[in-house]
Amino acid sequence: MGVSDNNKSNQVCREAIIDLAVEGWRFGRTFSRAIEKIDASEQARYTGQLRWYLKSVEASLQTCGLKLVNVEGQTFDPGVAATPLNIDEFEPEESLLIDQMIEPIIMGENGLVRTGTVMLRKG
Repeated sequence: MGVSDNNKSNQVCREAIIDLAVEGWRFGRTFSRAIEKIDASEQARYTGQLRWYLKSVEASLQTCGLKLVNVEGQTFDPGVAATPLNIDEFEPEESLLIDQMIEPIIMGENGLVRTGTVMLRKG
């Protein structure tokens, strides 16, 4: 295997890790909503397991020089590294907040790796 093949293989593996991390993050969001619906006595146990899982995902990303960025609750700026799905519901002069992250932003050592996806609301 040549250097070019090795670089391509590393890039494919990096993309696979990013995909797994994004899907893991999304699963964590869904699991968190499910936890809210169970008996309070069991919530703490499952919340702890979810925190451990998400921490493991973040640690794996850090090994590759990557990190998840969540911008929920922040003021929306067109320069943010996320695509708003519902931007057409608002007027250009309206002040907007990032209401919900659908997919997180992925940053690397040299900057943006993957843009996120967000839902907006009036600020």
